[in-house]
Amino acid sequence: MIDPVGDADRLARAEITRIAEPGDPVMGRLIEEYGAVGALAQVRRGVLEPEFIQAELELANAERRRPNLGQLVTGWAGRAVGCAGRAADDLAAGRLLVPGDPGWPSQLNDLGRLRPYGLWLDGEEDLRFACLRSVSIVGARAATAYGTHAAAELSAGLSDRSWSVISGGAYGIDGAAHRGALAGVAPTVVVLACGTDVCYPSAHADLFRAVRERGLVISESPPGVQPTRLRFLVRNRVIAALSRGTVIVQAALRSGALNTASHATALNRQLMAVPGPITSDVSAGCHALIREARATCVTSVPEIIELVGSIGDDLAPTLRGPSYPRDSLNEESKRVLDAVPARTPAGPATIASAAALPLTTTLSCLGGLESAGYILRTPDGWRLKPLPPTPDIHEKSASRS
Repeated sequence: MIDPVGDADRLARAEITRIAEPGDPVMGRLIEEYGAVGALAQVRRGVLEPEFIQAELELANAERRRPNLGQLVTGWAGRAVGCAGRAADDLAAGRLLVPGDPGWPSQLNDLGRLRPYGLWLDGEEDLRFACLRSVSIVGARAATAYGTHAAAELSAGLSDRSWSVISGGAYGIDGAAHRGALAGVAPTVVVLACGTDVCYPSAHADLFRAVRERGLVISESPPGVQPTRLRFLVRNRVIAALSRGTVIVQAALRSGALNTASHATALNRQLMAVPGPITSDVSAGCHALIREARATCVTSVPEIIELVGSIGDDLAPTLRGPSYPRDSLNEESKRVLDAVPARTPAGPATIASAAALPLTTTLSCLGGLESAGYILRTPDGWRLKPLPPTPDIHEKSASRS
């Protein structure tokens, strides 16, 4: 694999971001084999090297693909003519991070030939540093109040613990995740499907402005490029690759969030899902991921960090239900207590028979239970000690007035 070197490589990659769609596997392999400068030279000529064509056809056959290389290269060559000279202007107006830069997140290399040609950045944060401890939180655009609340709470909790939150900047869960992260201390990263200077959705202009001040807005597309459905789907692999794990907060059975989940699984990242009401269609996708054991059910920040954090160092606390006084009783005392009637007193022999214990054992337990305040001894036998009466609210109000 050829590593990028110098301004010529950066300029070539900037031009390639205008020529080829993000994540094109053929362009990715072309850059791997010949470097960005060599790949661009072939594209401008409109002719690929014969050995590359042969290798690509063999690979496509093994993967059962049918690439139309001629049509693909012709399209690239035509766009190269149309955008000639624009790369220098793009670099003057924006910041392009490329593989080999000190700030390049090495985890993106896990994408192989689908690795971004480069990433356009808007913001002052260091992307590599921001993503060292990061979690992606994504979900439905048509989210419910429950979903947006859950996304914001989880993101704020992660950010307070110095975990960055990555998402796509869309309506619903994405927007709630970014807002929650901004309430904490760690940066948040928006991965757009358009140029970083294009505000989409437009209603998130203030949100993106805040993210630029406290985090980063990034994209594979150069300035001015508008979003398309394909670019939304393709950028999901970047969201999944940048983080240690992805949390799906709400997702229908067919949704872009599940596309991100598939990328996370393919990249061997932790995949988590937040459960929702069984009556909610926008949680059906989360429930399917959990039911099929593709995702781990998470309901709190410690549970997320336990999965993505350091082994043995970031364990979530063990959850326990409320403790009750009778929890401290031994098994024999519990059996005797269960056998004591609530109202009509019973003798020791009757209680011993109901508890299926010897009389001597029962008498010993009855004495201990009486001392502990669980039961009362009457002339007719033993019965449970009645609970103190609950004060009547209306009586309290009347007495205070």
